[in-house]
Amino acid sequence: MKNYEKYKKGYFIPPVCEMKWAKKDAIDKAPSWCSVDLRDGNQALVVPMSLEEKVEFFKFLVKLGFKEIEVGFPAASETEYQFLRKLIEDDLIPDDVEIQVLTQAREHIIKKTFEALRGAKKAIVHVYNSTSVAQREQVFRKSKEEIKQLAVDGAELLKRLADETDGNFRFEYSPESFTGTEIDYAVEVCNAVLDVWKPTAEKKAIINLPVTVELSMPHVYANQIEYVCDNIKYRDCVEVSLHPHNDRGCGVADTELGLLAGADRVEGTLFGNGERTGNVDIITLALNMFSHGVDPKLNFENMPEVVEKYETLTGMQVDARHPYSGKLVFAAFSGSHQDAIAKGMKWRSEKNCEYWTVPYLPIDPKDVGRVYEADVIRINSQSGKGGIGYLMEQQFGFDMPKKMREDFGYTVKNVSDQKHKELMPEEIRDIFMETYVNIESPYKMIESHFEQKNGIIAHVTVESGDGIQELTGTGNGRLDAVNKALRDILPAGFAVETYTEHAIGTGSDSRACAYIGLSNADGRTVWGVGIHTDIINASLYALISAINHTK
Repeated sequence: MKNYEKYKKGYFIPPVCEMKWAKKDAIDKAPSWCSVDLRDGNQALVVPMSLEEKVEFFKFLVKLGFKEIEVGFPAASETEYQFLRKLIEDDLIPDDVEIQVLTQAREHIIKKTFEALRGAKKAIVHVYNSTSVAQREQVFRKSKEEIKQLAVDGAELLKRLADETDGNFRFEYSPESFTGTEIDYAVEVCNAVLDVWKPTAEKKAIINLPVTVELSMPHVYANQIEYVCDNIKYRDCVEVSLHPHNDRGCGVADTELGLLAGADRVEGTLFGNGERTGNVDIITLALNMFSHGVDPKLNFENMPEVVEKYETLTGMQVDARHPYSGKLVFAAFSGSHQDAIAKGMKWRSEKNCEYWTVPYLPIDPKDVGRVYEADVIRINSQSGKGGIGYLMEQQFGFDMPKKMREDFGYTVKNVSDQKHKELMPEEIRDIFMETYVNIESPYKMIESHFEQKNGIIAHVTVESGDGIQELTGTGNGRLDAVNKALRDILPAGFAVETYTEHAIGTGSDSRACAYIGLSNADGRTVWGVGIHTDIINASLYALISAINHTK
């Protein structure tokens, strides 16, 4: 590509990089979560949410288990202000939930913020100012000392107004554009703010280290976080928080490595909605932990509901391949994948497995409100016999013989290929019924009865284009007698190779299902299926259906 020469690394390596985080292999506990859907996510919408929609979204976030929710920037717009007032005045904030509000480190904005917070039981006031080289030089045109003084002045004003305002407040500071800031300078500014607030173990401060713009690979961010955690003052009285954006597509990786590096808290949005490429995706983060056996302390057991609520209230769409939540993320179209999943599910059932190890599925779809039959096994021209057979068995109760699954698989794939579309389960069932079950042309069974005389004698009446035929056969059982009776219409060289049967349904509604495979010396096998309340009649239907396929 042209013009690559005009780009250079815009991030800063910490003075010391011990990389202690690299020796850890997993996150072992959930961080404190703060949803910023109602602020960061909302400001990134083409049409921001209305007051009523924000209230509904807030209630839904509470239902999902969030204990910290950033509700807006009350000094930025009247809707934001009124939303906060409604939450407070209508007593919509549960006692165990802290609301969070954002404000720039500017006096009139901070004052308006505290006006909006009157009467709040408890709240986090989040103040920020940009500290990066680019912002200092190009936007503010101020020195390092002047930028640090802005942060200190904002921290002092927060402390004074909190003392003057009725309520229980905690403080949060963000050196905005942290990733473009010299790391030792970012620590210097944060420590100056903490010296003003003097946090305690009972009333911790939050130092939020945002990936305002992703500039580096995730391991660099982890080194930056580790350095801050090792050098920040009042560490036992401070929650180190992460707020990654996703410009390089590494928001989740940045956050996971940042947590390994010592961070305690994460700010993000449900599906990663936010400015530009978005914020970090909390659902992906939480379920990544879940897949490692860690309770994320959030409830995503009904993912279809979460998706529906999000899409309705924001106007955004969840991509079909979005991790854990997309419509196709558990779907297997490939025949080999379907076969492995089906065998894995069978293994799990046979062995009563304690842990989830099914191939191709990192978590059990049922744990997030999805179902195997509709969501996992999806049928198109790429599908195989294993998946198609699994779907037919699980959804409709047809346990086809192994060789028949292959025959039916090719039939289904050909239909999908010709129609150039995915086939729904009901369509697949219809193909099965039309292709194999109780086929009546060219031969149709009219009636059958049996008598016991030197064995079992079967009398079978069939109708064809040649008229009605009365066929008789003697065997050592009723099915054997039927086979002998139908020899006259069975083409030369074909014989019964496979016969299986099972019940469909239970109790008084159950029916018998019989499968018969006829093969000849050339290796050709044709199949027939019979369904009837009586097993012998089902077997007779299956045999005639198979004979009809030889014609």
